[in-house]
Amino acid sequence: MASYIDRSLGSGETVIVRAHFHWLYSLGAWSWLAVPLIGLAASVIYARQDAANQSLGESLAIACLVLLLVGLWMFLKLMIRKWTTELGVTSHRFVEKHGLIAMDTNEIALPNIEGVKVRQSLAGRIFNYGTVRIEGTGVDSVTTPQIADPVGFVRAIQTAKEHIAGLTATPRPEAYAPAAPVTPEALPPLEVLPPERMD
Repeated sequence: MASYIDRSLGSGETVIVRAHFHWLYSLGAWSWLAVPLIGLAASVIYARQDAANQSLGESLAIACLVLLLVGLWMFLKLMIRKWTTELGVTSHRFVEKHGLIAMDTNEIALPNIEGVKVRQSLAGRIFNYGTVRIEGTGVDSVTTPQIADPVGFVRAIQTAKEHIAGLTATPRPEAYAPAAPVTPEALPPLEVLPPERMD
């Protein structure tokens, strides 16, 4: 099934760049499952080592099961957001789409983008991820989730803006300047024919 960005392309419109979630985002989602599972396995092993540890081990196992349910909910919440979010720049606009059942979109025409800001923490600068805030004329600003290579995404927006500005640039005023008036001095001299050539 084609993505929303592909299905919404207009005539002559092309996709320039698509943003993607950073791999640390997926790692964080999987950790919500991995940590409780490791704790559950450790509590079972602890309980089986000695009969005296069985009661404490069972209590720890129950706590880990509860944490596993919470982790499963968090995992699905984070990954569904990743699976259903689209971010891209076309030759005409910035597009953001998210939502599984109900769909929400934010679209800003490239000429209406007034400012683009990148926010990266220290870890974001090391691992090359961050958020991008896009401010447009007459619309609410849009802040992306943590994406990979946010500086490259901003560079693609600026390049697309410059390209479309070149295609729609207003001709220079001198192109419409009126022609200079013709004076008698500018006209070529007239040739006077002798009478015999006039017959």
